[in-house]
Amino acid sequence: MLGASISAAMGDLLRGRRPDLARAALNPGNAARLAGGLAHLRGAAMKLGQLMSMESNIALPPEVTTVLAQLQAAAPAMPPRQLRDVLSAEWGADWQRRFRRFDVRPIAAASIGQVHRAETRAGDLLAIKVQFPGIAESIDSDIATLGRLLRVPGVLPAGMEIAGLLEDARAQLHDEADYLREGRALEAFGAHLAGDGRFVVPRLERDLTTRRVLAMEYAESAPIDTLAAAPQAQRDDLMGQLITLTLRELFEFGQMQTDPNFANYRLTPDGRIVLLDFGATRDIGAETADRYRVLLRALLAEDRDAVVAQMQALGYFSGAMPEERRALIVALAMQASAPLRMEAPYDFGRSTLITDLAQAGRALGERRDFWHVPPSDLLFLHRKIGGMFLLAQRLGARVALRPVLARWA
Repeated sequence: MLGASISAAMGDLLRGRRPDLARAALNPGNAARLAGGLAHLRGAAMKLGQLMSMESNIALPPEVTTVLAQLQAAAPAMPPRQLRDVLSAEWGADWQRRFRRFDVRPIAAASIGQVHRAETRAGDLLAIKVQFPGIAESIDSDIATLGRLLRVPGVLPAGMEIAGLLEDARAQLHDEADYLREGRALEAFGAHLAGDGRFVVPRLERDLTTRRVLAMEYAESAPIDTLAAAPQAQRDDLMGQLITLTLRELFEFGQMQTDPNFANYRLTPDGRIVLLDFGATRDIGAETADRYRVLLRALLAEDRDAVVAQMQALGYFSGAMPEERRALIVALAMQASAPLRMEAPYDFGRSTLITDLAQAGRALGERRDFWHVPPSDLLFLHRKIGGMFLLAQRLGARVALRPVLARWA
């Protein structure tokens, strides 16, 4: 019976009709089965899902976001034979001679690749990310398929234009599938943080890195959220470092690692922070950074007119947006930025800000007659900021934010 309802939903999608996704996906078992039916789109589906949920967390119906969320967890590992075939294609048939040991069981996996630990003949420990075969070649067709599915009448709010969002998702996926590009970003961050003893950026192994394989130094480390039981002062200090790093990326580096997945931050035995996964690194132009600096000053000064002007310049809303909706967005921005204006440490662990913003934002979700999708750069920045907030909440950190911001504001 469950399988029949999923098959019917998939059939409706493929025939261009809106399926009863609520009936098919509200049951967790059904959601998992529907996600399995879309698993071949996992990279494209997850990227679009990230962008859509970052816009307001209400753009897609809950049953659709539930389905997209299943895809990462369901990603299967490459069988050893397929792994060997990929590495032979990238490194040559005799690639195993370069290693004293190569663990075929992955130590980590994501939407477009998996990571293996290896030891070279010289005794160097490496982490090697290997891309799933066919991922890069299927991006364009997968995004096109997703676009057709999402344009089924009734899936998205009337009048919501997602062509730009689909193109941004396509371009971002192509960037993330180019491991040579990620290797350059890894080296750039290593240069930015050279001499900074608080962070570890693994060294790139250029000789072993190709468009489909990324090789880097293996850093012995533990998940960052194991720090949740550490002394309060240690948690506060670490979170202050990460918040400062985010600001440096925006205002100093001119590039930002926009994937704040907790797994991308780890802790060495001596307490340094290991930074991983630079596939989602995006460049930030000087003009854009200056606009954010002006917006930050306006938020700290609670200058509503200046906030409106800068949010308009950055693309938070369009000129055609009704004033009532614009006022709601500005009010949310003022509410969200309240912790930034505090001189005293902000207690992330006790914060209800996320829940409060969700409640305040319901008025935006109820008005489905006018939708504006901001530029993707905004969405990725907010994704990073939101991820930092959630990590600070997980660690129960307390950080005085205004003194941290003073350096740039």
